[in-house]
Amino acid sequence: MKLNIIPLAFLALSLGACNNNTKEAAATLPDSTKIVSLNGSVSEVLAGIGLEKNIAGTDITSNYPESMKAKPKVGHNKNINAEGVMALQPDLIIGLKKEVTPVLAAQFKAAGVKLLLVDQDYSVEGTKKLIHLLADSLHAVAKGDSLVKVLEADLAKIPPVAANAKKPKVLFIYARGTGTMMVGGTGTAIDKAIALAGGVNAVSEFADYKPLTAEALVKANPDIILLFDSGLQSLGGAAGLAKVQGVRQTNAGKNNKIISMDGELLSSFGPRLGIAIQELAAKIK
Repeated sequence: MKLNIIPLAFLALSLGACNNNTKEAAATLPDSTKIVSLNGSVSEVLAGIGLEKNIAGTDITSNYPESMKAKPKVGHNKNINAEGVMALQPDLIIGLKKEVTPVLAAQFKAAGVKLLLVDQDYSVEGTKKLIHLLADSLHAVAKGDSLVKVLEADLAKIPPVAANAKKPKVLFIYARGTGTMMVGGTGTAIDKAIALAGGVNAVSEFADYKPLTAEALVKANPDIILLFDSGLQSLGGAAGLAKVQGVRQTNAGKNNKIISMDGELLSSFGPRLGIAIQELAAKIK
């Protein structure tokens, strides 16, 4: 089944990129436009380019800015229910290509709602491209340019890593209590964030996520163990994590190098990427 990707048409308005501010001013998004955003990074960009007022609903990962928490929620970005989205009567639905399934896209198409799907790459350039693509498509070119300039200023504040500096081995554990503990491998958003912050992923044998085992933990022997704030709390804090089999045998466990960060900030690769990497770089020193 073919995806219904319609990035260039919306009502009587062309959702294409504009090359000058005159065009942009002449083709602004109508105030009555109702948008449902299916991804936290997308929602953050929309808010950053002045379209928060148009957002009628979001997925549950859309919690920044703080006011976004009050928006009606339509489910997790990887498990969206079409009926919940359509109940909000949107004019436009925006999401990531990798998260909106062909079946879900077909349901939106059958309902006659416009769908804008974009790519996301976990890199600095990928984040800039995401901002520009959304801003250009929604005729907010100048605001998109401004948002990218803020991002670049934030990134410039990240301390450079000396060429001969030893990079700390960082192991990311996704946890939802001791019953759900996964290790982040290569290619994940956290893997890319660790590299940008001057560290190296302690795990390179596999991509994506795999269940945590004591043997794998000891073998990886990270200098630092990283979790989301919510994940660390679910384990009872650093003291609770220390009780997990294998943790005390690692350099991180021996030296009590357990750190955590806000999950959405660290993994979204949105407009706050520079702020996230600044914080992570400071914590893994």
